[in-house]
Amino acid sequence: MERPQVTVGQFYQEHGATLEMKLITGQVGLDRIIREPTVNRPGLALSGFTRYFAYKRMQVMGHAEVFYLRSLRQEERVARYAYLFAYKIPCIVFSRALKPDKEFTTAAAEAGVPIFQTPLVTMKFINKATLELEMMFAPRSSELGCMVDILGIGVIIRGESGIGKSEAVLALIERGYSLVADDVVKAVLVDGREVLCTSAELTRDHMEVRGIGIINVAQMFGVKAIRKDKSLDLIITLKAWNEVADVDRLGMEQEFVRVLDVDIPHVTIPVRPGRDIARLIEVAAFQTKLRKSGYNAAEDLNNRLLAQMAEKAVAPPVSP
Repeated sequence: MERPQVTVGQFYQEHGATLEMKLITGQVGLDRIIREPTVNRPGLALSGFTRYFAYKRMQVMGHAEVFYLRSLRQEERVARYAYLFAYKIPCIVFSRALKPDKEFTTAAAEAGVPIFQTPLVTMKFINKATLELEMMFAPRSSELGCMVDILGIGVIIRGESGIGKSEAVLALIERGYSLVADDVVKAVLVDGREVLCTSAELTRDHMEVRGIGIINVAQMFGVKAIRKDKSLDLIITLKAWNEVADVDRLGMEQEFVRVLDVDIPHVTIPVRPGRDIARLIEVAAFQTKLRKSGYNAAEDLNNRLLAQMAEKAVAPPVSP
């Protein structure tokens, strides 16, 4: 599991346009690291109380902070700036298109802290920036296999090379389902409970089919055959028939695989000539969808058998 390191420059490059951010200082300081995935308003720190100053976060200056600073004498204001920039602040954003004064810009330049400006209202910027930061800070990993969206169920199909993953995925796409990723699936943990998967930007829309080569799925089957991202609901491992020692005939016990510390349901499908693997994957996805809704076919049948046995046990004997 990888925990990414986020710099100011990286955040600005990926989300600056969405957040309408404008860099109003030079390029100095863009390599500074944002250490916490949220945003802070430094109002108390500017007033002199820094005991709980969250200096590791992006700092946002709104109306309250700017007009408070303007109410101070120049000497006192400059002293507050020096006190503020003594901390290793990643960057400062002025919301509502507010502008820093000359002394503030000079102090930021001496400390190497970049300054941005946005026309967004302060709370709107904080909310949107926090969401983007949480996604950038989310733990990540890569899973080997192909991923398909089957009626809202995100399924990773994995197995040894040549086992038939690509053929099964192509058959599923022909049935109207969507490809999420081929060969390598990039996973990110969202809100500590949901594993969101996607593909590498460079290889999106493409698949490798042994004997044919690289194909463009979107061009061949239409844009509906591609999905940019999907939450992970099921992992299916394809194995050669003779390598599966015990086959679960009932499905009473659910297996799980941990991905980013989240338990994901897992199914092993034995492969041999004549089996319609795509159809079996489809049925496994339908089964997962029913289980997510609260219905388990194996438990339902088992309860019926137990009920029937209980009825026979209490039934009065039949007289001759």
